[in-house]
Amino acid sequence: MRQQGAGGAATVREATFDVLRRTGLTTVFGNPGSTEVTFLGGLPDDLRFVLALHEGSVVGMATGWAIGHDAPALAVLHTTAGLGNAVGAIATARVNRVPLVVLVGQQDRRHLALEPFLAGRLAGLAGDYPVRVDQPVRAQDVPGAVARAVHEAVTFRGPALVVVPMDDWDEPYEGEVLAAPGRLLRTPAHAASGGAPAPLAELLGGARAPVIVAGAGACRAWEPLVALAERLGCPVWQEPFGARPGFPQDHPLFAGVLPADRPRLRAALSGHDVVLAVGAPVFRQYPYTPGPLVEPGTVVALVTDDPSEAHRSPADLACLADPAETCAHLAALLPARPAVDVASPAAVVPPVPAEGRPLRAARVLRELADRLPADAVLVEETPSSRSDLHRLVPARNPLGFVSAAMGGLGFALPAAVGLRMALPGRPVVAVTGDGSALYGLHALWSAAHYRAGALFLVLANARYAILDRLAERHGDKAPWPAFDEVDVGGLARSLGCPSRRVETYAELTAALDEVMPTLAGRDEPLLLDVAVAVDLDFQP
Repeated sequence: MRQQGAGGAATVREATFDVLRRTGLTTVFGNPGSTEVTFLGGLPDDLRFVLALHEGSVVGMATGWAIGHDAPALAVLHTTAGLGNAVGAIATARVNRVPLVVLVGQQDRRHLALEPFLAGRLAGLAGDYPVRVDQPVRAQDVPGAVARAVHEAVTFRGPALVVVPMDDWDEPYEGEVLAAPGRLLRTPAHAASGGAPAPLAELLGGARAPVIVAGAGACRAWEPLVALAERLGCPVWQEPFGARPGFPQDHPLFAGVLPADRPRLRAALSGHDVVLAVGAPVFRQYPYTPGPLVEPGTVVALVTDDPSEAHRSPADLACLADPAETCAHLAALLPARPAVDVASPAAVVPPVPAEGRPLRAARVLRELADRLPADAVLVEETPSSRSDLHRLVPARNPLGFVSAAMGGLGFALPAAVGLRMALPGRPVVAVTGDGSALYGLHALWSAAHYRAGALFLVLANARYAILDRLAERHGDKAPWPAFDEVDVGGLARSLGCPSRRVETYAELTAALDEVMPTLAGRDEPLLLDVAVAVDLDFQP
């Protein structure tokens, strides 16, 4: 997997030159201004600069070049005046469906906040005509933004703009992850016999120890992905923070949920020479840690039908294609391998609490899992207990885990109501923390009013436990208080939704034994307000 520009580029400028060479953008059309001199001055001999005397002609010439070569072309424009002069030509390129990469100069990042001379308000200057406008957050993101712009321009047939402050070019670029694939295939143009992209089939066919990462985008490829995994005999990981499961989590080849930081990610994928991500970005993380995503020598491939996911993923090979069709074709095309032994995800469960001792969230989830029907729809919004839920309540159908991949709160309760209304014959359970529930509690009125008989299981510890743990990890004291005064069950009843307080193991098992067998046919919602102790071992 590529971690920096070809040849070990030391600066952003050198890494960008490597991107231009790799993508064939070696002819640079421009009318230079001061904000572009740091990029253009001393241009390497293998990059050709073509001068035009007005920015409209810069883009017009690049457009003609792209049409003639049937490939993207590169134009460089000077901040506000240059981009403004070129807007008409940019509009023409868009309507003509011509792929262009347009670099736009900007003033020095270090004093942009003061709006110095030549600083431009560039994001919306060309209106809706660009297929993408990117203003990289860091200087080190510029090479990846340029590589992504190539893919955006080709996929959406139009000009993709990248705005680059003039001081970015000399910033260091070492050990960086380029946020764009090295090679992007779009089916069916690259399809081999059987419908799978030939380079992908060759890569997997020659792999020594492949592994699959399944994402929410594979939820409609459930059976074909199972067939492919069994054909390859390889482990399958679930992407972290996914909205849906892409693979049955009770399958013998299921390896668990992929860690969300780079050191543990590298460890999880080590020993595999080819990683195939299906319907998942490469790779979604949470806490930032430096270093590569995978070990050196590991090749990463991606299959997704989401152009944005394909364009930003730092894969060696990305295939913009239907995951279900691609997996089915690969499963039919590739030779069968013997299955590897996959260690089951650890499932440590607290013991049944002694009389007078509080329930732990993991114990509650174990009791739920023991009674949950295989066809149940489970909606999750319990951040501090999510890892326990993944280990203890495996998704056994494509709706066996539904979550808010964005990370904001207030999703689970209303989503569960809507899912129950859409699927009246399916049991629906929402598992949520009390802090999370407060963001969407008003949905319980709709559940009661429209007779949406879902079960809302609230793990109540009267605090934002995940935020407490994160503050502690930073060595800080959390300034927010607990909210012991809040009565979630009482609030539910005030909205017309029956509720029951659960504080002991006997009360928990009695409630679940009563409700779960009839959950598919219920038309009255129920909220279980389950008191749980605060867990101290949260792992994102």
